[in-house]
Amino acid sequence: MPHQFSYAQEPRKPARLAKGGIVAAQSRRAAEIGAEVLAAGGDCVDAVVATTFALNVLEPWMSGIGGGGVMVLYRASDNRYEVIDYNMRAPQSLRVEDYPITGQGSASDLFPWARVKDDRNIHGPGAIAVPGVVAGMEEAHRRHAKLPWKDLVAPSAKLAGEGLLVDWWTTLMIANSAADLRRYPASAEAYLVDGLPPNAPWGIKAETRLPQQKLQATLAHLATAGPRDFYQGDLARSIASDIRADGGALSVEDLAAFRAHLREPLNIPYRGGKVFATPELTAGPTLAHALRLLQQNLRPEGTPDATAYGEYAAALQAAYRERLKDMGDAEGKRSLGAEYLAPGCTTHFSVVDRQGNMAAVTQTLLSTFGSKYLTPHSGIPMNNGIMWFDPTPGTTNSLAPGKRCLTNITPVIAETKDGKRLAVGASGGRRILPAVTQLVSFVMDYGMDLDAAIHQPRIDASEGAVVTGDRRLPEDARKALAARFDYEETQVQAVPMKFACPSVVMREGETNSGAVEIFQPWSDAVAES
Repeated sequence: MPHQFSYAQEPRKPARLAKGGIVAAQSRRAAEIGAEVLAAGGDCVDAVVATTFALNVLEPWMSGIGGGGVMVLYRASDNRYEVIDYNMRAPQSLRVEDYPITGQGSASDLFPWARVKDDRNIHGPGAIAVPGVVAGMEEAHRRHAKLPWKDLVAPSAKLAGEGLLVDWWTTLMIANSAADLRRYPASAEAYLVDGLPPNAPWGIKAETRLPQQKLQATLAHLATAGPRDFYQGDLARSIASDIRADGGALSVEDLAAFRAHLREPLNIPYRGGKVFATPELTAGPTLAHALRLLQQNLRPEGTPDATAYGEYAAALQAAYRERLKDMGDAEGKRSLGAEYLAPGCTTHFSVVDRQGNMAAVTQTLLSTFGSKYLTPHSGIPMNNGIMWFDPTPGTTNSLAPGKRCLTNITPVIAETKDGKRLAVGASGGRRILPAVTQLVSFVMDYGMDLDAAIHQPRIDASEGAVVTGDRRLPEDARKALAARFDYEETQVQAVPMKFACPSVVMREGETNSGAVEIFQPWSDAVAES
């Protein structure tokens, strides 16, 4: 894989250790908001709600209240694991005939669905599925929170009032989507300057911020009105009115009908411990397949060697083959759900509090900036969940009203045979599963702490026959992978990421630790003060 980057860079991000709670997230500022809630006496779930709304403001290209997600929770007081599923679904009011296939090939080289007229399923109001994040936070808060809803949402409204700070990462994220953001006036007004991406200033005391007054007002309203207002109140009517006025299908009835669902996690036995993963239309069942193969074929000793990386690649490729044979929201096929190869925009964060409660939370808008459509009156970046469905009729995953979306989301909480617990997940679309599988193995097979695990080189095996390796892999492993697979290797880099972006927390005894992707410029693990 050709590139021009230095081979001498050695990025490191030490793991954080603390007796108190820790939030590990892709945005340091969002993690700080969550940690402040823990310091104020909040539960792990309080930190989840506050961090989610903060990310909505700080990382609008990755996730937000216009998207969906799923979380795995561990409740220490009764030693129980649970899953809250709030992923998106197609609107009941959607009309399949509004998505005619052009016959002009695939939508892109990374997304092989047949092309739809005007790319209606990829960007714009017609690409929007029913968002679930607020319902997910509502359910988690109802079940476990200590602090009032208003106190958890209010910090995000304050952040929005400050405006979106422009640094080089902000510029890069906006530039990646600028061509489509400029199609929609509200999006262009929020994120572009004279139709172009904003630039960070050179002066040490200068700063550039993008105003977010509409989003600020929306979050302030949601803080006082409560979560149901997003689905059945003034905010619901505003969202649906904007989307339908611009040609989308989402209605107030679609919003009113949406609920998050409590599900039993998959309980996957592994190395004398257990891995609790998300069921059904996620990559949890595929993780179970990969771990089953590793349990059979991997003989861990010392640190991961050439044989180990070969077994990772073989197990992941076999699991993906099984996953992609059959998929979709249909009876008997929900445990094999997966989208095809698609660029993704997702965020993952993990939380542990001082009582030992844990959360692994993955949320998404699907593509970067989702549908690229910002609701004009409420300022909410909306998902493009309709892109998850095959526009060709007659397949398990064909587009239809009310169907649930399929995801690569893979948050897990693992319990080792000696009693340590690990909450882990990642962003990165199809690359999430390989990252989570290896991090689980690094801890459960090789006994690594988080500092060692987050710095251990990984492979990716999600692109068909191709196995991608980190150049930092031991030379014998690189040679063995090249001899056995269609092998490419690359540097760890920020954009485009060639490996997933994990955020992890662990608890051993009464000591917590947190770690994040070493090359993501904003990510950090923050302990409560």
